[in-house]
Amino acid sequence: MRDDGESNVLKKISVEHLRLGMHVHELCGSWMDHPFWRSKFVISDVNDLNGIRESGITELWIDVAKGLDVAVIEVRQTQMQPSPREEPPKRVSMAEETARAAKICAKAKDAVASMYQEVRMGKTFDSEVAGGLVQEISSSVMRNPGALISLARLKTADDYTYMHSVAVCALMVALARQLNLDAKLTRELGMAGLLHDMGKAFTPPEILNKPGKLTDEEFTIMRQHPVEGHKVLLEGGAVGEIPLDVSLHHHEKMDGNGYPERLASEKISLYAKMGAVCDVYDAITSNRPYHAGWDPAEAIRRMTEWCKGHFDERIFKSFVKIIGIYPVGSLVRLESGRLAVVMEQSEKSLLTPKVKVFYSTRLKTYIMPEILALSQAGSREKIAGCEDAATWGIKNLEQFLVQ
Repeated sequence: MRDDGESNVLKKISVEHLRLGMHVHELCGSWMDHPFWRSKFVISDVNDLNGIRESGITELWIDVAKGLDVAVIEVRQTQMQPSPREEPPKRVSMAEETARAAKICAKAKDAVASMYQEVRMGKTFDSEVAGGLVQEISSSVMRNPGALISLARLKTADDYTYMHSVAVCALMVALARQLNLDAKLTRELGMAGLLHDMGKAFTPPEILNKPGKLTDEEFTIMRQHPVEGHKVLLEGGAVGEIPLDVSLHHHEKMDGNGYPERLASEKISLYAKMGAVCDVYDAITSNRPYHAGWDPAEAIRRMTEWCKGHFDERIFKSFVKIIGIYPVGSLVRLESGRLAVVMEQSEKSLLTPKVKVFYSTRLKTYIMPEILALSQAGSREKIAGCEDAATWGIKNLEQFLVQ
């Protein structure tokens, strides 16, 4: 048993001793091993009780100061110890990580939506939930960045606000790793990405989801979301300086024409500069109420054109290295005339990713899918350029990403 000094009396029990009325403090195991995105709650529903018992979780911590204690039975009690230092997740293929990334995206969307709802109701969002999300997203990015980043980009217009937060979190983690930032700082940047748009919880839906161009008055309201988000995070007191900074300054531009403070160049922090790149990339590659998302390769081309006034050049170049000139999910035309979807980036060159060939432009028909590593010695294929899937009548391009 442990008393943590905050009116909490914690006891570690086996899942078989869990009963209705107990207050769950922590479920032992990975965030992905159980069906709950909250870590602290009272077991008041038999479905929740059964859900924990059937999840594979074997032990958990209960708070007997906030809920029922165990019955008078022999239960092994141990003191809470810090988790052992985990080795970084091993790199896996796109195919191996896609299924796990899909589960993370589904749970993360629900958790972020709930955070926004809590903020709208004047409540403080659960920082432990946010931390768990960042950890799972970070682990997925380390195993294979293309999987979760690609799936998070495939959001509907209705899901945009919530999944945008998930996508920017993943992009910030990947960019931090590319810049060789340490693990603690990388987690902080992941948290900054997850929470950067929290102020949109207060933006009227008719403005946030307006299909047409915003009026000057509406745009003025929209531009308040960084200030509102910063205020919410500051009042909550649960996050550090980096999420606060990125929340307030991710719409600043290098030429001083951003908002809300019109900061320029060296007055913008490294972290806010990272946030600006990640935010814009996901925004322009996502379907929105007022426009269809651009192909990832087209997005990189456009951002390159904007780089001088909008982005920090060094940060943007590092971002391109993780996304690629031909990002995962891009439709490309090979010199042979075949079409392929980009599967993974190559460590050798940004111009030679792994692709899956599936369509003949000469025959105008689908062909037997074939995976090609364009960086492999002896490969005769090269990318001739990018293509628009609609031009060839190709729908649901993402289905070809699964090997």
